[in-house]
Amino acid sequence: MATTSIIQEGEAHPTLSHHAQLEIGDDLQATLAELVDLTLVGKQFHWSVVGPTFKTLHLSLDELVAEWGVLADAVAERALAVGAWPDGQATAVIEASEFASVPAGPIRDEEVLRLLTSRLIEVVAHTRSRMDELGTLDLASQDVLVDVVRTLEQQLWMIRAQRSS
Repeated sequence: MATTSIIQEGEAHPTLSHHAQLEIGDDLQATLAELVDLTLVGKQFHWSVVGPTFKTLHLSLDELVAEWGVLADAVAERALAVGAWPDGQATAVIEASEFASVPAGPIRDEEVLRLLTSRLIEVVAHTRSRMDELGTLDLASQDVLVDVVRTLEQQLWMIRAQRSS
């Protein structure tokens, strides 16, 4: 992934080194890209889910997508606060993504739950790693990722509870 761009190269952050700004910005940008990816995949699942639990899952996916949007906004705003430009455009998300695409067309409800569980586990693992890194650089940015992890893990618990196996 490309290095984060800093808002004003010549204007230093009042309490962070330029190097810290770049590292923090990179961690926040990577998290932002994954959250935007989740929102896109969540909408794809929302449109594609079929099966006995269609209605419940269809409605739940809208709630998840909305929550991921709120988290993405918090991450992007924190990036701006430390002097880094966030990039939530599709090209930035595609460039950063390590995830496989989900199938187009109808997807059985159990498969949606399986794929969503897998994706959330990966995002939580990546975000936890970044959260730990930020603990040495900037506790305020780490706190934003703590909220992301807390929310995603609660969602993961609820999604896993819906799976039959």
